[in-house]
Amino acid sequence: MKTAISIRDEIFEAAELVAARLGLSRSELYARAVEEFVSRHSDERITERLNAVYGDDESASALDPHIERAQILSLPPDDGW
Repeated sequence: MKTAISIRDEIFEAAELVAARLGLSRSELYARAVEEFVSRHSDERITERLNAVYGDDESASALDPHIERAQILSLPPDDGW
């Protein structure tokens, strides 16, 4: 897919230097940059959705006291380690 974008001169020049240093074509550099940007924002969206489900209420994720006790009782006895 071909596309055209407009960017500031200083960003273009910096991108040219990075592409040359990494041995990438301009197209490959921009493709990688967009891919990383999209991935980062997809991760943020996942976090937003999880926060919407679990919210800020710490008690919502608290362990049920009965389960907590069962877990403690399932541990081996303390042998000094």
